[in-house]
Amino acid sequence: MPLVAVVALAATGCARPDGYYHDRNVDYADASDSTPLVLPDTRNAQRYRNAMPVPEAAGEFTPADGRFSAPSPQPLAAGRALERSYVERRDIGSDSWLVVAEDPGSVWPQLENFARTRNLGVVASDSSRGVIETRQARLSVSQGLRAGDSEVRCEQGGAAVAQCLGALEQYFESRSASASSATSLAAQRMAGEERLRFEQQGDSWQVVVPLDIDRTWAELSYQLERDFTVEERRELLESDPAAHDFLISYMTLSERNRNPLQVVFSADVRQMSQQVRLVLESSGAQETVLRAENASERAFTAEDQRELLERVSGLLR
Repeated sequence: MPLVAVVALAATGCARPDGYYHDRNVDYADASDSTPLVLPDTRNAQRYRNAMPVPEAAGEFTPADGRFSAPSPQPLAAGRALERSYVERRDIGSDSWLVVAEDPGSVWPQLENFARTRNLGVVASDSSRGVIETRQARLSVSQGLRAGDSEVRCEQGGAAVAQCLGALEQYFESRSASASSATSLAAQRMAGEERLRFEQQGDSWQVVVPLDIDRTWAELSYQLERDFTVEERRELLESDPAAHDFLISYMTLSERNRNPLQVVFSADVRQMSQQVRLVLESSGAQETVLRAENASERAFTAEDQRELLERVSGLLR
């Protein structure tokens, strides 16, 4: 009996007036701003930049009923998202490049070292643009689509040089275990490019990606092949590099949230996925728009569309 009394007393300490378990949605809704951190004016401005920039939100994210709901974290695909290689190749048509899992400021010294140790004969070097001109080819590094990634190219006359890319891939692979931590301050500016953002067009949502359509398609194709592999939940069915689109099978948010009563009085007595087409459209030399279009006869709400685009864009961050 004394043990029961102690346990009951401890349990009452965990209880809250609004229930046994604390609803953290209230914490999010009632959160207040704290005093911003102010750095001294005497600091070296070149040494500081945003470590975790927060993008500007376009549109209203509060549900129509006015109630706040804390967003759920995006689940990993059975651990596959952790299985990233330090260097990976991307291809679309005859174009090829490498994606290195470091920011451009860290990759730049390695690219300089590659050109120097391979005796490529450097003609010109511009760290602010991330370009090294040699007698054999043009080496370049730029901000990748995903945060913390860099894209490395080796071109001659605007065309990818396969032998050079192969040598670069081997070079970065050999350095993956002990990649240089040196960062060029001049090259850091390449990592400050605008990230992708959400926009609301009427009742529809779209994602604006600050890259050309071919680079966006190649990266999205690679990520969908790795993540959309869960049968009856999310699957990649078709990909078309010429049309720059993908056909996927996806269980929408409204389908996953159907309650038992809705299931009983519905013609579909089990949860089902539906086909959706992810479409990329070029809206400029360095901007691509991603949309999700219903490719089935099942309902596809604006909330379903936004939730799907949030998951897909999460693969590109």
